[in-house]
Amino acid sequence: MDRTNLESGHGLHQGVGGLPSLLRRTDGATPPGDGRAGYARGFALTLHTDRLGQPLERKKSTLYFVCSMADLFHEGVPDTFIDRVLATIHRTPWHTYQLLTKRAERLPRFFASRPVPPNVWLGVTVEDRRYGLPRIDFLRQVPARVRFLSVEPLLEDLGPLDLNGIDWVIVGGESGPEARRMREAWALSVRDQCQAAGVAFTFKQWGAWGPDGVHRDKKANGRLLAGRLWKERPESSGGVAVGAGRDRMESCQKIHSVI
Repeated sequence: MDRTNLESGHGLHQGVGGLPSLLRRTDGATPPGDGRAGYARGFALTLHTDRLGQPLERKKSTLYFVCSMADLFHEGVPDTFIDRVLATIHRTPWHTYQLLTKRAERLPRFFASRPVPPNVWLGVTVEDRRYGLPRIDFLRQVPARVRFLSVEPLLEDLGPLDLNGIDWVIVGGESGPEARRMREAWALSVRDQCQAAGVAFTFKQWGAWGPDGVHRDKKANGRLLAGRLWKERPESSGGVAVGAGRDRMESCQKIHSVI
C-alpha cells in the first residue's frame, strides 16, 4: 500500500491544548506567504474543494493522511465540507484514510447522524494529560473500524491509559529549535500499556531531543526505542500487523500542490 497526503484544506491559525499556537512553527516549515501553490492566504483556514477528486484518479491502493497541515474538524470547517470529504472516501473503498483531530468533542456529534466509512482510521492527538487524555473518551464514542491515538509530541508522562476500544498508538517526540524534550520513560510507559492491552504500537521518532537528553538533528536521534524499531500497524479488521515495512512508514509522497 502506498502512503500519501490528501490536503483538502489547511489552516493553523488556532492552537488547541498542549499546542497553544501552531503558528509557532517549530517543525521548520516555510512561513506563510512564500508563493507556494495553495498558500495565497498563508496558513489561514482554506478549503480546497478542487482537490477532493484526486483519490478517484489514483487506482493503486493508498493510505491517505487527510489534512496533515490542518484539522478537518476545526470549528471553521462546515459539516457540508466534511460530508464532501466523506463522499470521496465512500467512493474510493480501495484506499484507506487517516483522519486525525484535536477537536475530538466534535466527533460524536458529527457522526451521530452519519456512518463512519469502513476505510477510515479515526484518531485524536494525545500530547498531555490535561488536554490529550479527555479526547480519548470522545473518540471511543464513535464506531470507527480503526481508532488510533497520535501521542506526538509526547509532552509529559501520561500515567495510566484506558486503551479500551483503541487499535493503534503512535508515539513521537517534538521537532524544531524550540522543541520540548520527551523522556524515554514516558514513551516506554505507553509502549508497555499497549503491549498489555494488545494494542498496536509505533514509535515514530525521538525528534529534536535524543534519549540521552542531547538536542541535535532529529535524523541523528533516529527512531529506536529500547534498542529496536517499533512499527506495528492496525489492520482494517482490527487486528495488528507487526513489523510493517520501512518504506510504508517513511515514503510519504506529499501532494505539494495541496498543502
